[in-house]
Amino acid sequence: MSKTNILIAGIGGVGGYFGGMLAKQYANDPSIEINFFARGEHLRTIQSNGLMVLNGNDDFRAYPHVATDDATEIGKVDYLIISTKAYDLMGVLGQLKACIRPETVILPLLNGVDSKEKIKALFPNNLVLDGCVYIVARLKGYGMVENIGNVSKLFFGSVDSNDERLNKLESILLGAGIDAKLSTEIMSIIWEKFVFISPTASATSYFDRSIGEVISHQDSLETIEALIREVMALAKAKGIELPANVFERTMNRLKTLPFENTSSMHSDYKNHKPQTELNTLTGYVIDEGKKYNIETTVYEKVFNGLKSLPIK
Repeated sequence: MSKTNILIAGIGGVGGYFGGMLAKQYANDPSIEINFFARGEHLRTIQSNGLMVLNGNDDFRAYPHVATDDATEIGKVDYLIISTKAYDLMGVLGQLKACIRPETVILPLLNGVDSKEKIKALFPNNLVLDGCVYIVARLKGYGMVENIGNVSKLFFGSVDSNDERLNKLESILLGAGIDAKLSTEIMSIIWEKFVFISPTASATSYFDRSIGEVISHQDSLETIEALIREVMALAKAKGIELPANVFERTMNRLKTLPFENTSSMHSDYKNHKPQTELNTLTGYVIDEGKKYNIETTVYEKVFNGLKSLPIK
């Protein structure tokens, strides 16, 4: 019986939660092998004690087949799920070349909408999917991730492939208790999320305010509303079908979040991280806007303001 080898690269909130669910379910299954690619003290803790997943009343400890920062210890894989920060994507792909064969299916679960394009530039002959998740999860400590929200959905698919390997991946994810859906409408799904996350990350970082503060102050409220409209215009120009009420849906989503919540990009700025997702979540809209003659005045103002800060 052939074994299905799945590698999760990036064991933060997203990769840790979904990777933990997979590792827990298939720990004793001889037909499915779950491996983690991580680094530093986080990796060493997982190697010693497994990965602790805090999930409300269903906390558990997961043990991958292999947890490593050396791709040669894993070998070739059938599925590669990448959940790093966008700015780490190309570096991680370079580190994982030893794991990728022509038949490897690659699923990025990153913020932004251009991950597939970047991966295809390095691996043009592989099946690369589009994907996104709805989850509020974080790395709480070394070897520990926490799902702090009440939603944990995973969407993936490909607009140009009906490969049977997609159905197999969906079955594996569902078998692990993951709320996963293979969709032919994946571009609409990831762009609806982008309409939410790009303005939110841009505005919270620019104003140095939580989401609740952004929508409570007139200046930042008007800014985030303008950002939403600009990215909606870009989506329309690119032929992406969004719900007719996407603006209202996005604003309602912002209003239902806890007042103190913020974006991961804002957190990176606050923590003086050497890199942020500024180019992926803000700069991308400006660059694509130029291609489609879409005005992105507010995005440009925010981008230039953030670019002038000590980190970029």
